Amino acid sequence: MPTTLPTKQTHVNRRPDPHRGLNPAQMDAVRAPAGPLLVLAGAGTGKTRVVIARILHLVQQGAPPERILAVTFTNKAAREMVLRIGGKFKQKRTSRTSSKDNAPDRKPEISTIHSLCVRILRRHAEHAGYPARFVIVDRSEQETSARRVLKELKVAEATLRPADLLARISQWKSRGVRADEVFDTLSTDADDSWDLAAAGYQRYQRLMHGVGAVDFDDLLLVVDQLFDQHETIRQQEAQRFDHVLVDEYQDTSGIQERILSALARDHRSLCVVGDDDQSIYAWRGAQISHILDFPTRWPGATVVRLEENYRSTPEIIEAANKLIERNSRRHDKTLVSKVPSGLKPSIVQAQDEVDEARRVTADVEGLLRERYAPHNEMAILVRTGEQTRVFETELRHRNIPYELIGSRSFFDRREVKDVLSFLRLLVDQTDDLALSRIANVPPRGLSYNAVEKARKKATESGESLWSTLLDLSRTGQLSSAATAGVEKLEKLIALGPANTKSGTTAAEALQHVLNQANYRQYLEKEFEDEREQEARWLSVEEIVNGLARNEKDNRDTDPATVVQRYLDDLILEVQEAERFEDDKPKGNTLKLMTLHAAKGLEFDCVWMVGLEENLLPHIRAVNEGLSAIDEERRLCYVGVTRARKRLVLSLALTRMKWGKAKPCKPSRFLYELTGQSEKFSEGPAKAREKVGAKPRTRRSPR
Repeated sequence: MPTTLPTKQTHVNRRPDPHRGLNPAQMDAVRAPAGPLLVLAGAGTGKTRVVIARILHLVQQGAPPERILAVTFTNKAAREMVLRIGGKFKQKRTSRTSSKDNAPDRKPEISTIHSLCVRILRRHAEHAGYPARFVIVDRSEQETSARRVLKELKVAEATLRPADLLARISQWKSRGVRADEVFDTLSTDADDSWDLAAAGYQRYQRLMHGVGAVDFDDLLLVVDQLFDQHETIRQQEAQRFDHVLVDEYQDTSGIQERILSALARDHRSLCVVGDDDQSIYAWRGAQISHILDFPTRWPGATVVRLEENYRSTPEIIEAANKLIERNSRRHDKTLVSKVPSGLKPSIVQAQDEVDEARRVTADVEGLLRERYAPHNEMAILVRTGEQTRVFETELRHRNIPYELIGSRSFFDRREVKDVLSFLRLLVDQTDDLALSRIANVPPRGLSYNAVEKARKKATESGESLWSTLLDLSRTGQLSSAATAGVEKLEKLIALGPANTKSGTTAAEALQHVLNQANYRQYLEKEFEDEREQEARWLSVEEIVNGLARNEKDNRDTDPATVVQRYLDDLILEVQEAERFEDDKPKGNTLKLMTLHAAKGLEFDCVWMVGLEENLLPHIRAVNEGLSAIDEERRLCYVGVTRARKRLVLSLALTRMKWGKAKPCKPSRFLYELTGQSEKFSEGPAKAREKVGAKPRTRRSPR
């Protein structure tokens, strides 16, 4: 008789060899023993492949896959990793396994840092003083709350705008500064606006906490506080994993690094992968010291350098190496191209920004005509957003299809915010922010004055806005129109996922609510153009479709739980897109984007424009000094290493400033890229000055 097999056996599907095709350095990174491991992965050296191969290797060495955590910093990176590793882990069914067994597959947990913190906070919300169904607010709700706080403090917008208050609050939170300690962090020479912002932070936080809401930064701040104040919670969360892998480690902020270290400090199997030469987010709180000082902070750490570049030609890599070696402090590494030789980077010197745009777009047009590369393998990279205007004009003039990456998000659309607010209210009637948005959308008699009357009473009593509205309407304290509006809203809420009949999906419940609310008719009244009406209704449909996909993927029998999970995923994606400019390029179009937005992407042909002092490097960096210039140089390096085959660097001799043409000076980075750094001077640019290469008309790159 054969030996009885276990009911389920987890294995790596077909046992793929995680070491196949790896170079020696990649092999060292994959096979390194469990423990602190720093993988210095230069641009185009295959870091994602190494992370995935190491996960497979750990599993083949006996590590349970579900006890492996891989953390990325964008949803895009997480999706890519899930896609590339998907199918390698499966439940191996045996004769004793029921085909109807819906036990989840045992897979590594691949997550962004914010998604990870959402799950942690959902498990321990009560210890942090939040309800289990806490709400994650979006940017518009943050601004509404900030505006309300400043109004209560009687602060004029000329003194402190809502956006400025939120920016300062975000800075404090990213440094781990809580509202109750913010005044202790203010310097004695800070102007009065900082005292006002600190007071605003405290009031804003009380407001958020009072309605059971957290913002994007709170997800990290509250988890960091939980780990700091509740050692048992930290241990409980840390004990869920035996191995932690972190991608893009150079982008971690102080609070992110503390959370990750707290999860790994007991078993010390922490593998961090990144490139200090691509650390470009100091303005967002990233601390390059984390990757530079990792071997010191984690004694006994193994360090592996990945230096073989599989993306760019030797000529492009040579220029990149010459540039980045000028930085004052970095891990010693030199990229070596493993692809065939090609063209040297070329330099375009234009008279002004319009001439620059014309020259660059003419170059694009010529390459397209010669079929050197398709549209979607071309990118124009700018340092600042306002540079795109003249390029958009020229691209349209030449009928070159393009996409401006970082344009208005789908989730910024009015109808999308409305529907998401409906969803939030359907699963949680204490969500005052969601109720405030759709109380009278579509119009149902609940006027602004009626809602404000209820809000004031709710603030005094400590009750939710919805329960207060119900109480006022039932005791005759609202107008007949407002009372009718409350009754209509109550009927809509009764149709929500929590009250659906057995077999009704969350998506179907949402459709029913929108139909009963006459939301499509509302859009048709708001927008006269039929195409606009249809486009907005298609946006609503996409929300319903997304909810249905989420429900199918999670196979959850509780519609309310499905909605909550869907809302969590959506708000994280929205917030990330706003922070990381992580709009995914679409279609066969040329991409026009900032250098920051280009990180993580690659193209056959890249035009880096505006290589001038005070633009790249930016004037702020020039004024701030060496460390800021180093970050600008890393940003330039990121742009250079986006190019596979062809790199064009352009500059203008003059640029319009407040209606007048002002002389520009070639960027110091142009001198460094071409090995002529000793020729850079602080003197003004001259029209006859030549940088790196003689300006020339475009000719065939072949």
